[in-house]
Amino acid sequence: MHVFLLLTVVVGGEIVDLVGQTGVVAKFVLLLLLAFSLVSWAIILSKWSLLRRARVQSGRFVRAFRKAQRLQDVGAVAEQFRPSPLVGVFEGGFEEYRRQGGVSTGMIKNPTAIQRAMQIANSEELTRFERNLPWLAITGAATPFIGLFGTVWGIIDAFHGLGTAGAATLRAVAPGISEALITTAAGLAAAIPAVIAYNLIGASIREFAARGDDFAMEMLNAVERQQPQAAYSAAEVPGARR
Repeated sequence: MHVFLLLTVVVGGEIVDLVGQTGVVAKFVLLLLLAFSLVSWAIILSKWSLLRRARVQSGRFVRAFRKAQRLQDVGAVAEQFRPSPLVGVFEGGFEEYRRQGGVSTGMIKNPTAIQRAMQIANSEELTRFERNLPWLAITGAATPFIGLFGTVWGIIDAFHGLGTAGAATLRAVAPGISEALITTAAGLAAAIPAVIAYNLIGASIREFAARGDDFAMEMLNAVERQQPQAAYSAAEVPGARR
């Protein structure tokens, strides 16, 4: 009862009455569109919350990273910034840095391996952000055609009834056509928010991908700064090992 009153207030009593007068096929189409819309809105809200927290925590994590003197100090506090995808990138690179003995000796054997580890971690974080996102694309592409199917079916039914009644007047056919057009409107109502959200969320994910790449470069700079100066002088000064 409360749902019916809410629909009456939002979309108007006449529209609700038309929905109640639609046929079985139209009602099934409307229920299907409602299911698409509810799932897509659940994804939109969850992704919006996820991206908002990731954006806030990423800024805080970068500030903490730049203030730290050692990578070990960042690793000790990284967990509190977990919603940020940059934490995953850092942990991927730091784990490889630890495996190469960088924590204990300060020397690393292969900086490229650290870069690859961070690239893999960044890809995993982006995959986590993109989970369930294709459903928005499916909703935006499919629901207008589902609504159109309901409209075509309703118009066929209306003209069939018109032919049976034998009254070829606009007054006779208009109610059936107006009922049929409701499914097209419902399909567009489900598709438009899904398409807008898909593009906005996709742009945010691409932004995080760029930030992850930038942070990986910054992480490599920090790793190089951790190396003993003697290693650089031996590598950079000609004839140092003669």
